[in-house]
Amino acid sequence: MNFIQEKNYVWILIIACFFIFFINLDVLYPNIMEARNFITAREMASDSNWLLTTMNGEPRYEKPPLPTWLAAISGMIFGFKSLAGLRIPSALVTVLLVLFSYRFGIYFLKDKKQAFINALILATSFYIIFAGRNGTWDIFAHGFMIVGIYYIFQFFSSEDKIWQNALLAGTFIGLSFMSKGPVSHFALFLPFIIAYSIVYKYTNFKKKWLPLLSLIGITVLLSIWWPLYINAFDSDTAKAIAEKETTAWKDRNVRPFYYYWSFFVQSGIWTVIAFVSLLYPYLKSRVENLKAYKFSLFWTLAAVILLSLIPEKKSRYLLPVLIPLAYTTSFFMMYVFKSFQTKMKSAEKIPVYLNFGLVGLIALVFPIVGYIFLKERLAGFYVRFIITSLVLVPTGFFILKYLFQKKIQRVFYLIIFFLMATISFGFPLANAFLDNPKYKSLATISPEAQEDNIPVYMFNIQSPELVWDYGGMIPLIHSHALEIPKEDSFKVLVMIDGKKGLQKAFPNYNITYIRTYDLNPIDDSKKGYKDRLRTEMYLIEK
Repeated sequence: MNFIQEKNYVWILIIACFFIFFINLDVLYPNIMEARNFITAREMASDSNWLLTTMNGEPRYEKPPLPTWLAAISGMIFGFKSLAGLRIPSALVTVLLVLFSYRFGIYFLKDKKQAFINALILATSFYIIFAGRNGTWDIFAHGFMIVGIYYIFQFFSSEDKIWQNALLAGTFIGLSFMSKGPVSHFALFLPFIIAYSIVYKYTNFKKKWLPLLSLIGITVLLSIWWPLYINAFDSDTAKAIAEKETTAWKDRNVRPFYYYWSFFVQSGIWTVIAFVSLLYPYLKSRVENLKAYKFSLFWTLAAVILLSLIPEKKSRYLLPVLIPLAYTTSFFMMYVFKSFQTKMKSAEKIPVYLNFGLVGLIALVFPIVGYIFLKERLAGFYVRFIITSLVLVPTGFFILKYLFQKKIQRVFYLIIFFLMATISFGFPLANAFLDNPKYKSLATISPEAQEDNIPVYMFNIQSPELVWDYGGMIPLIHSHALEIPKEDSFKVLVMIDGKKGLQKAFPNYNITYIRTYDLNPIDDSKKGYKDRLRTEMYLIEK
């Protein structure tokens, strides 16, 4: 533990982030959100659609282009067949998020060690890991926003570097908008403003009005230029997409107000500790910086309440809440560090034993439980399984040993190591569950792979994963606005049991079934199987 010193905090965070966010980036198949982003990035590079963005050749204005630009640049460097390469920008911006969370913590917590603990908790929270290893937009919006918040906090609270803080805050808040519109402004920035207003107030603003106007001007300029551009050059489509997105917020995935009340569960291995940190009556007399604790707690709760007001709710929308929650959790963690061996009563220790003891137990019994669940699936994975077991078993043993000895700081750092080791060594074992015997990739009929040069179309399909897997654009044929291809023969992909629709659309053509393509990594008897990842191909001939 000698390496864990203040002078090494930044390097430790970078090392931890490397193992958590960069190792085995290509293990999981692209999800629907990634497929949309990667298709658009691919068409930016291949068709120069950098501003009027497209997905499978059709306008794609639902999301601002900044994350997709970065994915496109990464794809041009590493190749668009490299999932790891396409996900690297997300991993990099997550490192930015973690490091600026640490810097911001130093500033308002007034304690480098607590800022360091907070950053480690943030980096190892479940949805941060998920978003940081996925090539989607959310982590960019919140990553840039935390940088903007870091500078605007200094702008509000300090008389030094007013112009620098204003310009940098405006730039990064604007970049957040360029990543996913006003999402982070509503879910992270507005709760921050509410919490700051309650706890810190606003003072000495007389000489800050001009820098503040510049901050707002930069933010507005970066936020509106792209929407204005697409509105100028493709206004009808932009308006239709805007109306569709507005309707989605009101009508899709509608959940009750209390849907997010278990938000602390999204922190993963910190669930119990995070819950205790929210108990203000309990913790207010046990923290050393009550003002900072109030700020992080109010920031967390304000974010949850504001998100709860939106009818559309999804678990992944809680991602921004985990940022202030990590700060809040760090207060309880610091209290545990300082008091576990001395002042803490037996009842207070129960959540600590429960949270950390469970992680240690999981690591210790991994070989037994893993073998019971995997058994014959381990064929081809035995070496990986053995290495993972050899790392996790001693890790679990020492977690439980130090927990029994009440050496909580060692336990905490071993929890971080447990996650790093699990992702580095054990994550590829997820492939042992991929057992779909009917799996067939569309890449086998891509323009580069097929020999007959018969063109391929999609009929009434909106499945981004299929287009991404194909490796290029697949022209769409819509039954409601039918445009029959000019070729005498062509291939058509339809959803399962879609032959009747083809017969109705092409009554004077010969329609011949070719085969079924299934991108599901699991078979259709298991939960999680998606019909949209399966398609039938037919040959259509005059």
